[in-house]
Amino acid sequence: MVAVLLTGLIAYKQLAVSALPEVDYPTIQVVTFYPGASPDVTASAITAPLERQFGELPGLNQMTSISSGGSSIITLQFELNLNIDVAEQEVQAAINAAQSYLPSGLPSPPIYSKSNPADAPIMTLAITSKSYPLSQVEDYTDTRLAQKISQVTGVGLVTISGGQKPAVRIQANPTQLSAYGISLEDIRASLQQASVNLAKGNFDGAHQAYEINANDQLLSSKDYQSLVVAYRNGAPVVLSDVATVIDNVENTKLAAWANDTPAVIVNIQRQPGANIIQVVDRAKQLLPQLKANLPASMDVSILTDRTTTIRASVRDVQFSLMLTIALVVLAIFLFLRNVYATIIPSVAVPLSLVGTLGVMYLLGYSLNNLTLMALTISTGFVVDDAIVMIENVFRYIEQGEKPLQAALKGAEQIGFTIISLTISLIAGLIPLLFMGDIVGRLFREFAVTLSVTILVSACVSLTLTPMMCSRLLKAKADEKKPGRLFEASERVYDRVIKFYGRTLQTILKHQTATLFVAVGTLVLTILLYVIVPKGFFPVQDTGVIQGISDAAQDISFTAMAGRQQALAQVILKDPAVESLSSFIGVDGINSTLNSGRILINLKPLDERKISASDVIRRLQPELAKVDGITLNMQPVQDLTVEDRVSRTEYQYTLEDANADELNSWTTKLVDKLQTLPQLRDVATDQQTHGAQATLVIDRVTASRLGITPQGIDNALYDAFGQRQISTLFTQLNQYHVILETLPDFQRNPSKLDNIYVLSTSGTAVPLSAFTHFESGTAPLAINHQGQFPAVTISFNLAPGTALGEATKAIEAAQKELNMPLSVQASFQGTAQAFIASLANEPWLILAAIVTVYIILGVLYESYIHPITILSTLPSAGAGAILALLVTGTELGMVALIGIILLIGIVQKNAIMMIDFALDMERKENKPPQEAIYQACLLRFRPILMTTFAAMFGGLPLALGNGVGSELRKPLGIAIVGGLIVSQVLTLYTTPVIYLWFGRLAAKFSRSDATVKNKEIIPAEIG
Repeated sequence: MVAVLLTGLIAYKQLAVSALPEVDYPTIQVVTFYPGASPDVTASAITAPLERQFGELPGLNQMTSISSGGSSIITLQFELNLNIDVAEQEVQAAINAAQSYLPSGLPSPPIYSKSNPADAPIMTLAITSKSYPLSQVEDYTDTRLAQKISQVTGVGLVTISGGQKPAVRIQANPTQLSAYGISLEDIRASLQQASVNLAKGNFDGAHQAYEINANDQLLSSKDYQSLVVAYRNGAPVVLSDVATVIDNVENTKLAAWANDTPAVIVNIQRQPGANIIQVVDRAKQLLPQLKANLPASMDVSILTDRTTTIRASVRDVQFSLMLTIALVVLAIFLFLRNVYATIIPSVAVPLSLVGTLGVMYLLGYSLNNLTLMALTISTGFVVDDAIVMIENVFRYIEQGEKPLQAALKGAEQIGFTIISLTISLIAGLIPLLFMGDIVGRLFREFAVTLSVTILVSACVSLTLTPMMCSRLLKAKADEKKPGRLFEASERVYDRVIKFYGRTLQTILKHQTATLFVAVGTLVLTILLYVIVPKGFFPVQDTGVIQGISDAAQDISFTAMAGRQQALAQVILKDPAVESLSSFIGVDGINSTLNSGRILINLKPLDERKISASDVIRRLQPELAKVDGITLNMQPVQDLTVEDRVSRTEYQYTLEDANADELNSWTTKLVDKLQTLPQLRDVATDQQTHGAQATLVIDRVTASRLGITPQGIDNALYDAFGQRQISTLFTQLNQYHVILETLPDFQRNPSKLDNIYVLSTSGTAVPLSAFTHFESGTAPLAINHQGQFPAVTISFNLAPGTALGEATKAIEAAQKELNMPLSVQASFQGTAQAFIASLANEPWLILAAIVTVYIILGVLYESYIHPITILSTLPSAGAGAILALLVTGTELGMVALIGIILLIGIVQKNAIMMIDFALDMERKENKPPQEAIYQACLLRFRPILMTTFAAMFGGLPLALGNGVGSELRKPLGIAIVGGLIVSQVLTLYTTPVIYLWFGRLAAKFSRSDATVKNKEIIPAEIG
């Protein structure tokens, strides 16, 4: 046992710490940038070819994509059992296969990362400087900070938001170009040939070797200004004659802020399955070294650190564990009133828990909310075995036996009972071990940890506990005269037992009525299960709120920046807010110009006093006062089931091959859902009303002038697409040369008249000579799910509404609209997992009951006694659900686990009664009623002790208000409520059911004997 203790203590130091078991769907995100491309071009030229290849990947669970102006984002979610490194290889092969179908002008090939876009950053850094412009801050961040962090083990993606990467911008003047008869394509061709960085060879003489180099690469705007782009009338035309050349940034439509200060924001996301605390700790260890490589005037600050609340949550549950152990030991002392008898279980409990830590380390588990919750709740379980053993040995000592003999007799008599208790408890957990999907994986660590603790406890109770009883407990003759407190408490216990005996006798005289009560309890349990509000996982308060802002679909970048800052100013005024990071612009995170992101960091819970959800509700009225923009917020969760970013917490998706039909029905459904009282903040990613200027080509005229559509597209791309036409190569990074027109020529569609295209004769022809433009609307983003157009509707729950009520209301609203069959509707993410779990809940409970019945049937070699033992379950279920209803708690997965655990806890009472009753019937030939009556009285005290121990195990979880307590509360409430009700009822119903089944078994036995006698008599006569 000393070896077990030492092994467990060493393992405790080695165990990783996390919020929850690291269970995530293998998810890979593929991002492709095509500056200047419209959503339609992006969807057809980039997303579609890639989707065709990705759709053939084995193990692909779901594929979603967003095609917007200049970017394509495809998210691939694979089956849970597929290794993410294997998926990575398949994705790379698919990208290679699709390369020949992609546009030749892509600035860079598709980039993939092992990250889930729905995951909030585990860490956010803000880099600011009062001395350096943001372009240089970004350059230092990119070359000296982000690359190193991305190499940290477990980091899936490092994104730079507001990243104004340095670039040389060539801003052409169309008017001057036309005067010289030069087109934008001429400028592009000249620039691409004027700056190169290629191999040139070397000289190798008899005595000396030379490398050949040249000033073939231009590295600054000053170098480009004097570049000759054409000759007119024998004179050179330099670039500065027809364009403004400046050192600027690659994308002028990106911006980010730390609080209200312009900054470069670095968001760090983990790989699916990576431990958050380990990843953040590695990044923090690296930060001092990385800061030393930056100029002293650049400040690096940590805005978001998800590990802060995770560590606080783990500390809180560790405190609950210590408090639970103390309460359980106190309960034992109050019942035994003997210091030495109390010391024995006080040793058995921590030894069982510490021994489990060693097995957890071998299995690769972590110290997280669920495993620590399993250890906490198991305290009430593991002490039961020790209590049963000690109480039985103690009873023999009180009868005059020597401690050693009492320990031997007590262990022999109670050994089978402990084995029965252990096996039946673990049997109830077996269905949890075989649950599928992410919920099953999540609770597997919980179930295994609890099972191992119970097994270790059984070993300790059958070996160490009787040994300690023989050494520490004193014979009755050797004991000192008990004190007044002991005698007073003994009188109280005797009165309670006598009261129980009298009431039990009364109950045994009215067995039929008691049976009706038992049946009524079963019916009540079923009714309560039907009416109780059902949910999935409690909404956690991680101290971080994620917000997605939406403005008008035709908003400009400048106007969007102003409105985004206005939102930030309102948020920062809230007393619960500590800091925030905010950014806008199309990058690998944001997909459209009219949307932005805000990550709000809250003060510690003990300072703000209200939950993250309450902070959101307090902010919403104030944010609604900001004109022209809305902010949808949701608390960041440790458990992420989604694979897409949505405005609000829960998702409902419509899918249709006909995009027009999909958009029409989406609008109708959203209008309907916004009227439902169960929902709040109904939003959608449907964006179909962006402003569009369509250039209509007169192909006859264009052909006569020798102008092709390709020439027209190239001219437009050169003028308005921030086209990357050349690359500047340095030892640390690569920078681009951007071609565009002067900003004044990019204000509105009327400026198209200033764009000229060269005809075959070499003359510059204005676009207006063979085109005209038409104003209209077009989608800002095109969303696909599984290669088909899709729209995701997201929603939050109204206060006091359970997820089950909301899903029913949505399904009813969808049916009322009578949508065509071509429109497929389904819940996604958390809501989808909830629907699946809701369908499995009754089967899970039934599987646990059937498993326990089979195990008990084998142990007792009887069909009847297991039913008697299981008859205790309805009262526990009714008590658990009543407690949930009284406290306003949903029946979610955590509460359901509590109910399943009750199956093992409450059956202990019946096992202890029935074991002793059967023993008396067989060894002392007592009639069943007297045997069960005596068994109930003899086992009354240990039953009370084990029940109180289990109740004290759940009480700190039920009453806790610390960080992360919202995840643990439902388990504690269900267990405490179930124990209270079942304790009161089963003390009376179990004896009656035992006798009723006994009479039923005897009746069938007599019938079988009669039949056999009738078969034997004719044979004898013959």
